[in-house]
Amino acid sequence: MTLRHTVDAVVLDIEGTTSATGFVVDVLYPYARSRFAALLSERSGDPEVARAVAQVREAIGEPEADAVRVEKALNAWLDEDRKATPLKILQGVIWSEGFARGDLVSHFYDDVIPELRAWRSSGVRLYVYSSGSVAAQRSWFTHSPEGDLTSLLSGLYDTENAGPKQEAESYRRIAGATGIEPAKLLFLSDRPGELDAARAAGWHAVGIRRPGEPYFEQGVGDHAAAGTFDEITVSRSTS
Repeated sequence: MTLRHTVDAVVLDIEGTTSATGFVVDVLYPYARSRFAALLSERSGDPEVARAVAQVREAIGEPEADAVRVEKALNAWLDEDRKATPLKILQGVIWSEGFARGDLVSHFYDDVIPELRAWRSSGVRLYVYSSGSVAAQRSWFTHSPEGDLTSLLSGLYDTENAGPKQEAESYRRIAGATGIEPAKLLFLSDRPGELDAARAAGWHAVGIRRPGEPYFEQGVGDHAAAGTFDEITVSRSTS
């Protein structure tokens, strides 16, 4: 069954939605873990790194924590798959450099990029809202298997500039930032809590259910569901 939505914009989750969670867990997480120590020791003066380290110290309640203690906290959060903003910031720094060096190429499901291009060509704007940092998102879309896709995107949102993904206020904040009324926004995600939050903010929401993804068996609650992007027809609102 094809799902049809008339909206001004589509907002995309990444892990489990556009791309395989397994790639992130099996490729990107280990890549970052192996480079935390060097980043913390060699780049502590970089403003973005320093800000994230300060956030780690605040989160663990240890304002004098050294680089070894900060790395330990980051690895613990990584083991827990905690969506901690400073972890995502530092991962983003490492991944951005890895993509730029050619060490990494992002993953997209085969059905995703053709639909993103078609939706954008029809006049629908595209945004990303992911727990990964804006820097990581930009690198992800810049270094895709089909080249740089960032021209398709009108904006990037993460837990730092929008807020937690399972809180309705975050979606209200994105709607305000884009200037698009909530009823003309469509959110795609594999996580029911995120879909609930988007709907509570007045958005349309569709759950993406891909076999093998962590939330596949759980389902998407009472939200409409699609297995691939080509099961969703998106057209531009005329009002």
